[in-house]
Amino acid sequence: MDLVLNVADYYFFTPYVYPSSWPEDEALRQIIGLMVVTNLGAAILYLGLGALSYFFIFDHKLKQHPQFLENQVQREIKYALWSLPWISVPTVALFFAEVRGYSKLYDSVDDSPLGWSGLIFSMVSFLFFTDMCIYWIHRFLHHKLIYKYFHKPHHIWKIPTPFASHAFHPVDGFLQGLPYHIYPFFFPLHKILYLILYVFVNIWTISIHDGDYRVPSLMEDIINGSAHHTDHHLFFDYNYGQYFTLWDRIGGSYRYPSPLMGKGPHDHIKKLMAEGKLNSHTNNNKNGVHVKKE
Repeated sequence: MDLVLNVADYYFFTPYVYPSSWPEDEALRQIIGLMVVTNLGAAILYLGLGALSYFFIFDHKLKQHPQFLENQVQREIKYALWSLPWISVPTVALFFAEVRGYSKLYDSVDDSPLGWSGLIFSMVSFLFFTDMCIYWIHRFLHHKLIYKYFHKPHHIWKIPTPFASHAFHPVDGFLQGLPYHIYPFFFPLHKILYLILYVFVNIWTISIHDGDYRVPSLMEDIINGSAHHTDHHLFFDYNYGQYFTLWDRIGGSYRYPSPLMGKGPHDHIKKLMAEGKLNSHTNNNKNGVHVKKE
């Protein structure tokens, strides 16, 4: 994160915000800068990538589903934008430790113990490490003693949109993001690759909430995509994984996605239409769903 902070200092903070007498490497200045950069970056990634997914990928027919909530998109965005600043507080503490040199992040490929092959190893190990950690953290958050306090707000969205991706309780959001931030404290990782993976993580988190259930047939049993994660929102105790189905299979929580069996949200909407309980030619109810009056 020091690369981002250096750019922000060079183009914005130093010439326009801070007095020249305040050193760029002073701790308080770095913390303030990280708070600004982290919150601004998180909001831009969330709103920007979420909007692209919502307008160009998300199937808006899903809004007709009976479990799609009134004003759901607005509520998702409002909750996420309330939560992100709180999540940023402990996250900035970890970023500050990175900037002060306590992580294993490095600047040049020459600094990698394995050279260029180390970059590939870092990408693969990052995905498997974070997937494993998130599985168990996610499953822990479903424990009956704590679920209602931290993770339940995210499960309000039974039929999520891309904007539900970051609509977490702050404790929930920080804990599930923690593996991404602790990885470079345990394993060597190139700084630029870390930023690329950070953006990828946000894209992936949005993608598993985008309602696009298509998965290459060869990957259906391996990749934890939107179809898998939608079943997690609908059926609660299945498909806790982030990228892969590996840990759900090991932990006995894997469920083959109902959308891939013709039993998903789209299929439910088609069934209601076929039964005459839902159509697009009558008055709107509170959810924006067109319900035929008996």
